[in-house]
Amino acid sequence: MSETKPPRHIGRSIGALFAGFLVGAGLSLGTDEILHIAAIYPPWGQTMTDALFLLATAYRILYNVAGSYVIARLAPDRPMWHALVGGIVGFALSIAGAAATWNRGLGPHWYSIALAAIAMPCAWVGGKLRLVRLRARPAR
Repeated sequence: MSETKPPRHIGRSIGALFAGFLVGAGLSLGTDEILHIAAIYPPWGQTMTDALFLLATAYRILYNVAGSYVIARLAPDRPMWHALVGGIVGFALSIAGAAATWNRGLGPHWYSIALAAIAMPCAWVGGKLRLVRLRARPAR
């Protein structure tokens, strides 16, 4: 008896994850740069206030949701699963970043913890938004 398995789309899955990370990181770093140029943030290398780190956290939440939505949108199948895998990778990268910068005076500890804490909720929201859009589409 032959059992057929659905084709694996590893390349498309990796591409979806890569695209989502590019969107999230690109928007975050681009906004950082714009806020430095606009003198809302101090020059690079100078310490920011907690209020400015809170601002950075707020737009990173939005951009992480957008990145997770992109992952789910481009995923070849199982959009929520792909978004959550992106969240796990984002969580791991945030923990690694926190460990690497913990006592280097690059920002408050709460900011590093917040970036790790938002990874999975943002991934879930981005995936959920995609699922809602899929269910809202008329049947073809």
